Amino acid sequence: MNTSIGKRIRSYREERGFSQEELAEKLHISRSTYQRIENGETNSWINHIENICTSLNVELDDILKPEEGYTQINRNNEQTNDNNASGMIQNQTNHYHSSDKLTESLLDQITFFKEENQRLKKEIEQLKNI
Repeated sequence: MNTSIGKRIRSYREERGFSQEELAEKLHISRSTYQRIENGETNSWINHIENICTSLNVELDDILKPEEGYTQINRNNEQTNDNNASGMIQNQTNHYHSSDKLTESLLDQITFFKEENQRLKKEIEQLKNI
């Protein structure tokens, strides 16, 4: 897992004054599971991202945004005034685009799971009415 997501979640949790235990309770998971999310030891945050954002009052984009050094790059891979080597710029550009693809993929998965959740809820209701 990309540990930067866990670090951002931790940062927002601390800014909001929650302990790991308190946020874990809001997410209906154990503190150890929550701790693994913050430490980047698991990808299970994807199962809880909507509740994490709601509990911390943050936007999904704030959690998934690329790391700080990667948002101020030259997207045309041109030499910048800060004398970075072109290889460094290319690496950062590749990382930025990979982050965009990961974010897009994760957002697609979230949309799918929301739709699947709604479908299953409807199916459960139909079964209750039989």
